[in-house]
Amino acid sequence: MEFNMPRQIELAPEVPVDLATIRQPRYGHFLEGFQPGAIFHHPRGMTIPAGLARSFATTFMQSNPLYLNESYATSHGFRTLLLSPMMVLNIALSLGVQNDSEQAIAHLGYYHVEFPRPVYAGDTLRSETEVLSRRVRGQGKEGRPKPGVVRLRTQALNQQDQVVVRYERAVLVPVADASKLTGGETAAASTPDLQQLPLDLPQLFPHAMPQLTGSGSYFDDFMPGDIILHGNGRTITAEHIPWTYHLGNSHPLHYDRLYSSSRSGPMSGEPIVYGGLVFAWLEGLASRDCSENALWDLGYTEGYHTQPAVAGDTLYAISRVLAKEDGPASTVAGVITMQLIGVKNITPAAAVEKHGRHLFQKEITKLRTERIPEKLFEIERRLLVKKRPAT
Repeated sequence: MEFNMPRQIELAPEVPVDLATIRQPRYGHFLEGFQPGAIFHHPRGMTIPAGLARSFATTFMQSNPLYLNESYATSHGFRTLLLSPMMVLNIALSLGVQNDSEQAIAHLGYYHVEFPRPVYAGDTLRSETEVLSRRVRGQGKEGRPKPGVVRLRTQALNQQDQVVVRYERAVLVPVADASKLTGGETAAASTPDLQQLPLDLPQLFPHAMPQLTGSGSYFDDFMPGDIILHGNGRTITAEHIPWTYHLGNSHPLHYDRLYSSSRSGPMSGEPIVYGGLVFAWLEGLASRDCSENALWDLGYTEGYHTQPAVAGDTLYAISRVLAKEDGPASTVAGVITMQLIGVKNITPAAAVEKHGRHLFQKEITKLRTERIPEKLFEIERRLLVKKRPAT
């Protein structure tokens, strides 16, 4: 298309200012805007270049060469360098924030996270969400409606419209117009629980290039009951702010100090680190000991951010082996189930010494007075891990 435009001239001095025409766009939905069964097709989408994929893997402490070394990835049967599943999950969640949670008070939990197929550097992802349920919680102080809980199911699709991640989450959402709400719990009648997505992986070659991984993180090295105190911590800096937007998250709580400091309670003050980044750092801190020899991240079950983090906090990870069993590719790999715990500003050894078994109990089941202030994350995960090659 070709056209000619006249030279631009200054107009502002000649156009009168009419303050009655001010409008202030808002994004996201208040509680009354979540109708069970509604589907949000999130804007933008994202093509992920190899450089950004590698920057994520290194920033978030990944040790598995599948996300760092293209030769290693292709020698194992993958087409090219893989995106870390944590990056895939973060992009899917972040792209949905504008519709799902930009008005939310808090992200309450992750549920049934699945990664059915690989995402490669150069792929393009888009995200969509279905509203599963909405719970109205009645009146609070001074007769104001309490924030309600919305349950969402999100999936991200690649450029071939194939699902690459699916998960559910719960968010705490305020009410703007109580007259548009009905009491109690409303759920979408057409959204039954879904079966686990089948894995769509290439033929894997698990014993390629064994010199590029450590020798202590094979399937054979884990026993149920093992507790692994991961040695390295990670101090968060202001880097969390650009990473929030690198991944597409538009919630001002994570990068707007005026917004974050205007709030009340534990989420007030400095911008709060986007929880998906905390999750990714903890998973990365555990990777050298747990997933360096993993062939695939099978997913995560119910998990929670139990405390916020801000720049300056130092994260540490603890893993506990819950089970091990043969799975797909049973002759060369097996499935490990682990509990991943995150703490802040205390070493894993000091946290275990101070809190003992209490550290591994779900915070959501405890009285508020029993909750651990240094503990900021908990979830369970499953990994497909190589068995040690025969010598």
